[in-house]
Amino acid sequence: MAAEIRVFSCLSDNFGYLIHDPVSKATASIDAPEAGPIIKALQREGWQLTDILVTHHHADHVGGIAELKTKYDCRVVAPHDKTAAIPQVDERVKEGDTVMVGTLTARVLETPGHTLDHISYVFDDAHALFAADTLFSIGCGRVFEGSYPMMWESLLKLRALPDDMRLYCGHEYTASNVRFALTVEPGNPDLKARAAEVTRLRAENKPTVPTLIGDEKKANVFLRADVPAVAAAVGLAGKSPAEVFGELRERKNNA
Repeated sequence: MAAEIRVFSCLSDNFGYLIHDPVSKATASIDAPEAGPIIKALQREGWQLTDILVTHHHADHVGGIAELKTKYDCRVVAPHDKTAAIPQVDERVKEGDTVMVGTLTARVLETPGHTLDHISYVFDDAHALFAADTLFSIGCGRVFEGSYPMMWESLLKLRALPDDMRLYCGHEYTASNVRFALTVEPGNPDLKARAAEVTRLRAENKPTVPTLIGDEKKANVFLRADVPAVAAAVGLAGKSPAEVFGELRERKNNA
């Protein structure tokens, strides 16, 4: 039986995610921005929370852990960096480790840049990537703790995943990301198609995720820093992809 995934809103613009194994009835929350919406989603589905898979230490991703841990006595899986302030961790994981949610298997990828401890979870059989704040639809996270070359390498790692992998990111930033991307690649037909789709989804108050990695490769300018036309568009023709990525991120920071 296939994994079941539910998407809902948390805080002001965070996504909440539950992934459920119909075989074992295990259910994981990807991060825990706040407890209330997660509890409501669990109750709506009739699911019991068994795990919280944490991607990084920022407060808007771990704020609900304590309440959920108290209510469900669930396992908390978190990045291996013990200096990051993540409460009530039961298990630490790093690149190459796997995490079982019932019979579902998640691979752990280290994707630092936004934070140094950031990891992403890949459920290959479910074709699901939970990338939190490393990769957004038509965007990427701000580089707070790492460097631009570090973040670019993390994005390359995610870009290498299969085209049919579905991206579940940490925030509903897609409309803003589209507006910025169009300043760099106004003639990109895939980006223009995504822009129209995002406008429709937001008008209908629907989430803009999941999206496919294959579609992101064509339309997400931050994944295209090694495309000569993108480098030229930001005045860095012939420069390294990491330099082009850094310029793109700086421009988005100031947009």
